[in-house]
Amino acid sequence: MSDIITKSSIGNYGAKVRSDCQVIMEICESGGIDLQINSKVNAMFGNSNRELIMEILNFYEIKNAKIVLNDSGAIAPVISARMEAAIKSLITTDKDFLLPQIEENTTVTAKDKMRFSRLYLPGNSPNMMLNAGIHYPNGIILDLEDAVAPDKKFEARFMVRNALRNINFYGAERMVRINQIPQGLDDLDFVVAHNVNMILIPKCESAQQIHQVNDRINKLKIKHHIDYPIWLMPIIESALGVVKAYEIASEADNVASMAIGLEDYTADIGTLRTSEGTESFYARSAVVNACRAAGIQPIDSVFSDVSDMQALAINAKVSKSLGFDGMGCIHPRQISVIHENFAPEKKEILKAQKIFLAFKAAKEKGLGVVSLGTKMIDAPVVKRAENTLNVAISLGIIDKDWETNFEA
Repeated sequence: MSDIITKSSIGNYGAKVRSDCQVIMEICESGGIDLQINSKVNAMFGNSNRELIMEILNFYEIKNAKIVLNDSGAIAPVISARMEAAIKSLITTDKDFLLPQIEENTTVTAKDKMRFSRLYLPGNSPNMMLNAGIHYPNGIILDLEDAVAPDKKFEARFMVRNALRNINFYGAERMVRINQIPQGLDDLDFVVAHNVNMILIPKCESAQQIHQVNDRINKLKIKHHIDYPIWLMPIIESALGVVKAYEIASEADNVASMAIGLEDYTADIGTLRTSEGTESFYARSAVVNACRAAGIQPIDSVFSDVSDMQALAINAKVSKSLGFDGMGCIHPRQISVIHENFAPEKKEILKAQKIFLAFKAAKEKGLGVVSLGTKMIDAPVVKRAENTLNVAISLGIIDKDWETNFEA
């Protein structure tokens, strides 16, 4: 009988688990590879799953092991992530087993990209990731922080990395919320080199934390020869964070937006979060003001009641009126409501059209000063007008060639 050296259990399995798997692995002194696959779809995918597992074992030069794969319909990136996490919990190695990057996940995003909605997904729940993009949020957040149990954070890193590489998000911005600094710095090793667009920094309370994150990012970018931008979204979740908001927002050029997290903020100041939001009015306004002063996007907190769409709509309207450019969501059904209520209204679009045309006319005449009526128009106002028009066009509110038939 083989002597067992080590044993590991990684992943999720059970009656309610879908699109995931559990890998139970023992490394032995002898006996070769003993692989058992338990799956309802074994007849269709058993051979390919077996080949993938053997490929991974060969990659890590593992000759003797007992492996049980309890499969609930997991796809290759999920099985690969679970296998690699199991192996690396048992042996020390610098090698990474990576499936080919899909082309859809190589897009780069702009600093001022529209971010009305960002959908949070637990970083260790692949079933929620597979079709999240078909709901068309502006961003998808793979969460390594609060949504992942402490004893699952190690394996979640591999799942998030493979999702960034191999799960199609249908054009949504690829975001990852790392753990609180300093723990979150190690998360960066799993995301920076794999075409992440934006990194969320939770419970941010100082510009030093932004510096720490960027220092690690820049080292990884050099190591992996990365030349595309990786944006940051610090999340303000405490009284100290609110006080330091401008310092944080203006620390680095790749800070593209800043969010507020009201659940932790209200707990920090010793009150309860209400639907009216009076207890967080100061903090939300302070974050908006800091973002505008720094020239970045202010992003509001999530709305936690996923069953009340009417209350969500009211919350989104209030959020927009305070100056926020978007908010978080925790269920796909919230996305369309958020988009509808953050979309520019007719009067906003009309004003933006007039500003755009006035600027265009002045530019054609070679004028250095642009005015609309009695008001002077500066570059930030024009830029905001252009953003409003781009959003209206992307949402189908106005035509791309609106200038042709424009009537003031």
